[in-house]
Amino acid sequence: MIEDKRKIVTQVLGGYHQKGDEHLYHCPYCNHHKKKMSVNFANGYWKCWICDERGKNIYRIVRKFGTYQQRQKYLELQGRLDLNEFEDLFKELNNEEENQKIDLPEEFISLCNKDLPMETTDVFRYLSSRGIGRREILKWKIGYCKEGRYGGRIIIPSIDTDGDCNYFIARSYVGHQRRYLNPPTDRDIVFNELNIDWDEPIVLVEGVFDAIAAGENAIPILGSTLRERSRLFQAIAVHDTPVYMALDHDAEKKAEWIIKSLLKYDLEVFKIPIDEEDVGEMGNQEFKERLEEAQPIKSEMYFFEKMLQNI
Repeated sequence: MIEDKRKIVTQVLGGYHQKGDEHLYHCPYCNHHKKKMSVNFANGYWKCWICDERGKNIYRIVRKFGTYQQRQKYLELQGRLDLNEFEDLFKELNNEEENQKIDLPEEFISLCNKDLPMETTDVFRYLSSRGIGRREILKWKIGYCKEGRYGGRIIIPSIDTDGDCNYFIARSYVGHQRRYLNPPTDRDIVFNELNIDWDEPIVLVEGVFDAIAAGENAIPILGSTLRERSRLFQAIAVHDTPVYMALDHDAEKKAEWIIKSLLKYDLEVFKIPIDEEDVGEMGNQEFKERLEEAQPIKSEMYFFEKMLQNI
């Protein structure tokens, strides 16, 4: 099988030099004149020593630069799904409906303003208790409502790539019995996509406060199971973005479902070790340390281990 995979990759990238398990090709990302992209067919790792583009799934190269026939053949070698499923997913994304737009509450007061009323003391005290400072407030455009339907609540808007608000989170900071009171509208969005770089790995977390704690390129799934036809799943698949899973400890079943769906599309998936403490309770520094401990999930081993657990 390795020889067959090597033949396909060589068709895509051209000739190579071999050093042990390493096969050195011309890099299609930076087009350096020397063969500096190392591909290891034994473990699936690849890396360009010039532009530092890298991955742990060789199929990413074939999918991005190969022909339809080459992609199909490579998937057949891996015993994975038919390429038509990818095509259907892309087709649905291209035919997506108009992006959702909603208004923030009329009573919304932005904490990004310089001049703020005295009443914001309690707001800032609550945010500080969640490890949220000025930097996070500006990045996430956090505000609050003193009165109205969302009175006594922190408001965290989701901004799409056009700069429009498509959703917001309303979290009580005064002890309401109902902690969250979010707008009665569709949650099939990519939360705060304006700040997402699809060329870099993303981190999937449960809620917005988890995403703030996780830092760059973190996306909350807002309690969903990340259906394959959801906008977020489609965006991940289309951009071929590696995914780091950091759902809450008590959401193991949901995490398994999402991992299974991502692996089905041959996406790179990593599992971040999460104990009983939620991501939002960790703080950014502790989460970075956990991120360094993330382990890649290989589809063959993952499905095999799950099969053994069910015996």
